[in-house]
Amino acid sequence: MGDARAVTGVLHHVELWVPDLERADAEWGWLLGELGYVRYQEWAAGRSWRLGTAYIVVERSPDLIPGVHERRRPGLNHLAFHVASREELDTLVARSPLHGWTLMFPTLHPYAGGEQHYAAYLENGDGFEVELVAGPDQT
Repeated sequence: MGDARAVTGVLHHVELWVPDLERADAEWGWLLGELGYVRYQEWAAGRSWRLGTAYIVVERSPDLIPGVHERRRPGLNHLAFHVASREELDTLVARSPLHGWTLMFPTLHPYAGGEQHYAAYLENGDGFEVELVAGPDQT
């Protein structure tokens, strides 16, 4: 996978524990594939997708305790990804419901993050939120 040299501070991986692996595989697999990630690993309890040196894991761990993910509790609120253009972002938003993602803040879209921030906020069936940010100049 290209230049795999370790660079201090660069994200290595993110691991998300999910209650339903098949649903997570479908939802995350579609979105990450659209964002340029490729399937990296697959095992009985998990999957991962890689882009560059970082990868994202969804896993149905045997240590998972009952309950649902709630992004407003302490812990992970959301993952944010760059999208090359507004047009690409709009296409992802239009196609996302077919793959288990729901547009959050629809009355404020695409400026829910502010009038200078063209982005989409999506939530999947397990309550995980992603922010898709259009254009290279967006922060």
